[in-house]
Amino acid sequence: MIWIIVIVIVVAIVVFGVVGFNRLRSADVGAQEALGGIDVQLTRRADLIPNLVETVKGYAAHEKSVLENVTAARARVQQAASGDDVKAKAEADAALQGALLNLNAVAENYPDLKASQNFRDLQEEVTSTEDRIAYARQFYNDSVRTYNTKIQQFPATILANMFNFEPREFFDAEPGDTEPVQVQF
Repeated sequence: MIWIIVIVIVVAIVVFGVVGFNRLRSADVGAQEALGGIDVQLTRRADLIPNLVETVKGYAAHEKSVLENVTAARARVQQAASGDDVKAKAEADAALQGALLNLNAVAENYPDLKASQNFRDLQEEVTSTEDRIAYARQFYNDSVRTYNTKIQQFPATILANMFNFEPREFFDAEPGDTEPVQVQF
């Protein structure tokens, strides 16, 4: 009779371990997938930028530094998208957002450019992509919250410590991203 109780306890512990590990791994994979979603949207935005730059170039040839800043910021986003460093992704994203704001300020100086259907279509695409990026960030942060909560709750914390599940970083706004935008000409 004692052997049966011992076997039941051992089986219960093994089942608990397998189920708990699988839940933690699923949450971790979900957070990783959500980070990939941010990469997809950042890459989409970076792919739209050359079209926007080329459209603006014809109207704003003398605004070379603005166009160079957008191109450099786009390259940083592409480089950050290839890694897993959340902070680097956030910094590159912030730099590209700032460069796009300056590009839009240049466009304000050229009424013909604002009236161009190509420019309006590209601006609409960029705006749509910005909304997708915001959604992807929120989805990632929700996934990270779920994962981080799971690895900190008892009894899953025992498994998390045994199998080295580490907390993930949230995708935070860069300093200054929450400040009002200053557009100067």
